[in-house]
Amino acid sequence: MRSFTYERATDPAQAVALLGHHPSARFLGGGTNLVDLMKLGVETPGHLVDIARLPLDRVEESADGGLLIGATVRNSDLAADPAVRTRFPVLSQALLAGASGQLRNSATTGGNLLQRTRCPYFQDITKPCNKRRPGSGCPAREGAHRDLAVLGHSESCVATHPSDMAVALAALGADVLLLGPDGERTVPLTGFHRLPGDAPEKDTVLLPGELVTGVRLPASAAGLPSAYRKARDRASYAFALASAAVVLDVRDGVVRDVRLAFGGLAHKPWRATTAEAALRGGPATAAAFGHAVETELAAARPLRDNGFKVPMARNLAVRLLTELADPDASALDHTDPRRGDR
Repeated sequence: MRSFTYERATDPAQAVALLGHHPSARFLGGGTNLVDLMKLGVETPGHLVDIARLPLDRVEESADGGLLIGATVRNSDLAADPAVRTRFPVLSQALLAGASGQLRNSATTGGNLLQRTRCPYFQDITKPCNKRRPGSGCPAREGAHRDLAVLGHSESCVATHPSDMAVALAALGADVLLLGPDGERTVPLTGFHRLPGDAPEKDTVLLPGELVTGVRLPASAAGLPSAYRKARDRASYAFALASAAVVLDVRDGVVRDVRLAFGGLAHKPWRATTAEAALRGGPATAAAFGHAVETELAAARPLRDNGFKVPMARNLAVRLLTELADPDASALDHTDPRRGDR
């Protein structure tokens, strides 16, 4: 690990100012991803601004009935928060599906959003990688890409975003709150992360010097049936091969509203707007769910070794939609999770 200097910020404005004093500075929250990347030599900051103790560690009800989540709220605390568990269960489930108990105790809301891909070529500094070294190439396209993207990838990058929490936030229609040298701004979660295009080194739309200060959950999603489901190689401490987050409002057998997002399939949480549009106002049946999800996934462009992700994601989404539409269906048989059935 290379040497670096360190400061601890006491308020968000000071944190932004401190970062601006050092061109190679990084914010340090829980450190569960950044420190690992520093050990690997992928990240080499010359200065760290510690934001872990900023007064952004609360979950509070907003005036409109939504929730405001501070950027330094720990993942374990957020998953256990009574308001999150009862009114936004998809978020609690997604958080508990990620990492391990020890890591969730350290990881922060802001850090979870900003974690970087686990593509093996990105993490190995001896290999080319357009995300780490722009213009060097993407060996994953013809190499080890089983776990990588089937949607929205480019010739430059086939990496996936690793967060479970961000997938749930995408389905909920959350907003990301930012503070930078030019003041505050708000970005929809669905527009916060980027597809790779020809600039895969840019994971998000963050401007230089900006700090994530929180996340806002809308009141419109509060209390609606919601759930998160994840398929992975082992039962714990594994990143998603495919995942799905669903918020569903069904009345008298008709889909009044639906929000669906996929994880493990793209460079960002994939909001399934095509499937949502096909379902709204239609029957809440397994056949309708299957047709809508297949329409969404028709855009998939699997690589040589990851085509299995498409039917896996379909199975996850259809099963989840069906169970939420008919709670009695939750007693369905639990088949092989590697197929995305459970």
